[in-house]
Order: sequence, then C-alpha cells, then structure tokens
Amino acid sequence: MSATVPAILCEAVRKGFRGRGSASGPALDGLDLAVEPGTIHGLLGPNGAGKTTTVRILSTLQRLDSGRAVVAGRDVTRDPAGVRARIGVVGQYAAVDEVLTGRQNLVMFGRLHHLRARAAKARADELLERFDLLAAADRPVRHYSGGMRRRLDLAVSLIRSARVLFLDEPSTGLDPRSRGEVWGAVRELAASGTTVLLTTQYLEEADRLCSRISVMNRGQVVAEGSPGELKARVGGTLDDAFLHLTGRALRSVA
Repeated sequence: MSATVPAILCEAVRKGFRGRGSASGPALDGLDLAVEPGTIHGLLGPNGAGKTTTVRILSTLQRLDSGRAVVAGRDVTRDPAGVRARIGVVGQYAAVDEVLTGRQNLVMFGRLHHLRARAAKARADELLERFDLLAAADRPVRHYSGGMRRRLDLAVSLIRSARVLFLDEPSTGLDPRSRGEVWGAVRELAASGTTVLLTTQYLEEADRLCSRISVMNRGQVVAEGSPGELKARVGGTLDDAFLHLTGRALRSVA
C-alpha cells in the first residue's frame, strides 16, 4: 500500500453471532484491511468467509465486537452518522420500487434524503444521465432489464454524493450483457474518484474490475494483492490462486 491515508481501514476487527457454532468460529476473526482512495477493491471469498458482515459493519448496519474501523475519515463506532453521510450502499437485491418509474424512484429517494423538490428533480436528472437511463427514465422499473435495475440501484445509492460506495455481490443473477453494463458503471464511478469496495464470489468479476483484491477465508484476509500478483504466487490463474489460498473453488460468471 502507498502512504496515502486509506479510504477504508479495519484493524483487528472481530464479530461473532449468538447461536453460531463454536467450531465455525466468529464471522470476523481479527480482520485487517486497508483500501486506497479512488480504487476498486474486491473482497473475494466463498460463502461464510465474512464478506457481507464486513460491509455491514463498515456501513454501520452492524456493530463490531472489538477492533477499529474507519471509513472516509470517520470511526464507525464513534461517529456512525458521519460515516453514513459519506457512503452509498448497494445490496445484493434491488431496493427500488418496480411500480414507479426510474425518475420517480430517484426523486422519491432524494426527498427521503431531505432534498427540496426542485433539488431532488435536478439530482434525479443528473443521475439518470450519468447512468445512461434517460431514455428509460419515465418507464416503470418493472420493464427494466437486470442491468438497468442495477444501474438505477447505483444511482439511488449516490443521491447524496458518496466518497465510498459499498457493493455487495453486484452482479449476482445478471446475464452477461447486464453484468457488463454494471461493470462499466462501476469503472466510471472509480474514475470519477469514488472509492468502491465490492464483495464477490466471481473470480472473473474480481479479475476484471479490481485493482486490488483481499482474499477472505473464515473471517480473515488470507492474502492481498493485485490480480496479477495473486496469480504470480502460484504461477497460474486466479482460480488456482484462490483454491491454493482457501482450499475451495469459486464460481464462474459464465
């Protein structure tokens, strides 16, 4: 990592859940993570590795048990409101209303974020153009393709300008064309200066999108580097590197 102050920092973060079997261990077991500003950083790991728990803690949806986490200069425990004012979050499933149009969804979320009516409409138009949705702006979302819905999800998450965007498995369930649309939108966000932390179970997604990848297994980061660096460790593909590091295989996006 460079000397740049990280946009996201985790130090020895632990999180357990009642009822979780002792043999499986805590969800997070001393997680260390640092993400440089303006990059796309991937959390790559199988189910149960702790990826979603990490995102939920960093976005203040869950409290950590011990350790320290800082997002956009704000401590998630001491200043959760400050964190929420600086982030956007896109979960695995669409959060928009399918009956409303794309424009109506964006205006509604703008008003929920306490924008005045005129400001909410102006922000909606700006985001519709940014995510190439103007042509479909006044169609009900139920008629959108999977890629269009995910782009609308991204737009909703950026109603307030976000310094850090969390994406939890953004291409799950999408066809190849829709996946490509979402990947293009994510690249544009990072190019504009937004820091993106995404979780994925797809090796190709991590390989093609991320400048750095943290491989997670059993609540810890077991390796980190660029896709090329991780491949070089085993002299093979990212699939080979992941299998070597975790003992488990991941999905193809095909």
